[in-house]
Amino acid sequence: MTPATPSSPANSVIGEIAKRRKSIRMFKPEKFDLSIIFECIDIAKEAPSGSNAQPWHFVVVEDSSLKEELRNVCESGEKKFYSHVRGELAEWLKSKGLSWKKQFLSDVPYIIAVFAYKKAPYSRESVWIAVGYLLLALEERGIASLTYTPPNRDEVAHLLKCPKDYRLKVLIPVGYADEEKTKEVRKGLEEITSMNRFGG
Repeated sequence: MTPATPSSPANSVIGEIAKRRKSIRMFKPEKFDLSIIFECIDIAKEAPSGSNAQPWHFVVVEDSSLKEELRNVCESGEKKFYSHVRGELAEWLKSKGLSWKKQFLSDVPYIIAVFAYKKAPYSRESVWIAVGYLLLALEERGIASLTYTPPNRDEVAHLLKCPKDYRLKVLIPVGYADEEKTKEVRKGLEEITSMNRFGG
């Protein structure tokens, strides 16, 4: 049985926001009211979580010198990563013009570091659901974003004085986009959906 073809997701508010949201790596330096970020985090905290543990913690980085330090630490880890990456991933990175340089970390006005409480059940899954909420909330307000996971997250977490019971999951640079970018093509619904069992 083939899933029924839905109306275009652009016909719903959340669908329109999801369809226009894309990863941005070039940001304008201009700041905006921090209350916008806190409003978006307030939405993110409504995400479901295992045992309702709400195992997330958000650190908003604004300080320019700290952002520069974050960039230096991340680029150190990226250099090691890029020196070993091979195969399809290496080809994809090259095709996108991506390298160990992470200038967006120092250019962007704010970075949201998202942490998970390691002792909570399903903390990783719960935090990533909250991140999804956060990205859409930011997009709704016209704020561009990127989910960036450094290869040396423990070093980055140490710089941000992360407690031992938490783990850094992602850095999210946020600001106004300074690049025109086309959203990457998404697979069709029929490619990613089955009924009852795979291929059903």
